[in-house]
Amino acid sequence: MHELSLSINTVDTVVEQAKKQGFKRVTSVTLAIGTLSCIEPQALATGFEFASRGTIAADATLKIESVAARVWCLDCQQHVEIPERGVSCPRCQGYQLKVEAGDELMIKHIEVE
Repeated sequence: MHELSLSINTVDTVVEQAKKQGFKRVTSVTLAIGTLSCIEPQALATGFEFASRGTIAADATLKIESVAARVWCLDCQQHVEIPERGVSCPRCQGYQLKVEAGDELMIKHIEVE
């Protein structure tokens, strides 16, 4: 379950940034998770709740936004969206796809007090 280590790293980053800016409490965190990232959002949310205990991010609301997988098809030279890894281009059925978006985990917003 790599989500726990991702959660711990996320909380550490959020807390560090909030403290650097002089804030006393993190109230909300918004994450962007790509559909190709192999991250289970519910497991990440559970890990976030656990990792934030005893920190200034305790009881912070976690919001998760899904990022669609966008690829560049080398065969038909088009940007296309795909639902998952291992599928062909929906336009030309080619398999030479370069991922441009959809494999990320990114902290988008931190709300603080």
